Amino acid sequence: MHLTEKTRILAFVLATFFLLAFTHNAQAETEKKLSSGETVYVSIYSNVFSGPKKVTLELSSMLSIRNTDPKYSITILSADYYDSSGKKIESYIKSPVKLNPLATTHYYIKEYDKRGGSGANFIVKWSAKQKVNQPIIEGLMLGLGGGKGVAFMCPGQVITEH
Repeated sequence: MHLTEKTRILAFVLATFFLLAFTHNAQAETEKKLSSGETVYVSIYSNVFSGPKKVTLELSSMLSIRNTDPKYSITILSADYYDSSGKKIESYIKSPVKLNPLATTHYYIKEYDKRGGSGANFIVKWSAKQKVNQPIIEGLMLGLGGGKGVAFMCPGQVITEH
């Protein structure tokens, strides 16, 4: 066998491996789970640090909750805001909030609200009367200062309560 022939075989094997791996991942992503309720952790940053002197940039933050189901409503049971030490700061929902199919709601934290700190988070609980497409729950942060800007988002993560 020549070196070029070995190279072609190796390239074929690698290409086949990657094709199968990506096909499996694509299938797993398209098999979305339906749920009738979850508890979701969402990172929220009141500020971030920059440079060697750890200069603070204050951020405005928004918790966004989107009902992705085209047929059924969901109910937001709670959206509790916690600081960097895990202490609950505020409950943003006083009574359950119904989100119609494809509807969105949000909760805004002003940039001068420093209560959460750099490790703040939300715990969001939602439910539905039947199994539905999981909502998109994410934190969006924006900061402008000193001629610079930063914007980023943090996706929510389903957690299990003990």
